[in-house]
Amino acid sequence: QLQLVESGGGLVQPGGSLRLSCAVSGFTLDYYTIGWFRQAPGKEREGVSCISSSGRTTRYVDSVKDRFTVSRDTAKNTVYLQMNSLRPEDTAIYYCAAQRRRFGTCVLQKSPYDAWGQGTQVTVSS
Repeated sequence: QLQLVESGGGLVQPGGSLRLSCAVSGFTLDYYTIGWFRQAPGKEREGVSCISSSGRTTRYVDSVKDRFTVSRDTAKNTVYLQMNSLRPEDTAIYYCAAQRRRFGTCVLQKSPYDAWGQGTQVTVSS
């Protein structure tokens, strides 16, 4: 059974940093792409970043480029999202999701992902 558990959210001031973790079980990262998504109140869930099953390809939505970095530790079966220079508009529930894809790239659309974590709240406020 595929399981994903996010952690690391919290309250941070504008300009601060947080590192989110997505611990996965029931599958190996070598066969799955992992995406990070977020959903703010009253808004659609949007793709923020993703990392391919090889770990060689990463993607970011324009609004977080140069501020967020996705990475993974296959030995720990964990994917990370390092978030720097946080802004109030980054406030949302952040989710990680998995798509079985042995080769190729990763995508920021929700539809290919079929396993989701429960989310972790990130609040950026002074």
